[in-house]
Amino acid sequence: MKGLSALVIWSPKSFKFKRIMEDKDKKILKNLVFAAIKSELENQKLEYDMTEISSVLRQRRNVFVTLKKDGRLRGCIGHLAPVQALFQDVIENARAAAFSDPRFPALTKSEFGKITIEISILSVGKKLEYKSAASLIEFLEKNKPGVILKYAGRTATFLPQVWDELSKPEQFLSHLCLKAGLAPDEWKKKVTIETYSVEKI
Repeated sequence: MKGLSALVIWSPKSFKFKRIMEDKDKKILKNLVFAAIKSELENQKLEYDMTEISSVLRQRRNVFVTLKKDGRLRGCIGHLAPVQALFQDVIENARAAAFSDPRFPALTKSEFGKITIEISILSVGKKLEYKSAASLIEFLEKNKPGVILKYAGRTATFLPQVWDELSKPEQFLSHLCLKAGLAPDEWKKKVTIETYSVEKI
């Protein structure tokens, strides 16, 4: 159908596509990201027209907002579980990515016009059953999904887009362990792995 885009949903057998979002909804979400950041920079109240917020955008979804400047990461914040309406979560995560990502200083007015954005709407994470570290590597090499790693009370995730920078599964998992505050080779133990896919906007 014209005007719709694909969201990859993980199933036990394969990656399947489910069409859910129209282009006008995507445009609204992008506009909300920029408006949310701009209003914060200018210390103004964020205003938007609720009549434009479709039923799809009012659904609870887990979503990440990524900011880049000159092609490099400038902030990325999101939720792994749906906590509020999609449009509200996009607003909250946009501001958090711009001003509260602990890896970066708060975004400045001079940087605002130089950033690009990406919104990632996540499918529900599915626990991956695997027999060994080798079988885990084999699966990730073939599918390159988003990954949630859990071990010893710690959790970290990488979006599927991170595979563009960390293309080897061993490297991907080592950096994910470091992000979780674990030793880089901790993934070789029987860690809990969940996988998901995203619709990129």
